[in-house]
Amino acid sequence: MRYLTVCLPLMLLAAVPARAEVVASTDSDFATRAEADIPADPFAVWAGLIVPAKWWSAEHTWTGKSANLYLDSQATGCFCELLPVPEGAPEGTRRGSVEHLHIVASMPGKLLRMSGGLGPLQAEPVRGLLTITLRPGEGGTTHVTFEYKVGGLMTVKGGDIAPAVDRVLSEQLAGLAGLFLASATPAPAAAE
Repeated sequence: MRYLTVCLPLMLLAAVPARAEVVASTDSDFATRAEADIPADPFAVWAGLIVPAKWWSAEHTWTGKSANLYLDSQATGCFCELLPVPEGAPEGTRRGSVEHLHIVASMPGKLLRMSGGLGPLQAEPVRGLLTITLRPGEGGTTHVTFEYKVGGLMTVKGGDIAPAVDRVLSEQLAGLAGLFLASATPAPAAAE
């Protein structure tokens, strides 16, 4: 039991990105970067990464439900969200959907690059690129980097919105890391 008391808080701290920062910003662009070491190999992390319903925060969805998220991890695929059929719609009306990001490069176990404006940036005439890289780390870990670069005509200054975007992406990276920390949590010690 002492092992849990000492190690569990340390493991949970590892879920927080090792480094998150706004790396550049002007009135019309910004770049953020968040990094973390995840206790799993790159292909295991990849398998979790491409199922955002398991780790993306419901708070940052259109429907308030992470279960509505899906990711088609092939180029031209999307990181999308299904919307409910509108109330009162005629029978046979299809569900709506929202594309959060569009897949432009998919290299399993190594890189996922997506284009688009997340959240309120979707309504702005900007181009955004989220590049997620996975590199083998020490001791069987995977070093994961979320790098998001946005540029174009924005009604809000890049430097003003960049810290909020950085926080949101850092939270999502922590959610991804949390998938693997939960499975790494040791079982309670047997009673003596």
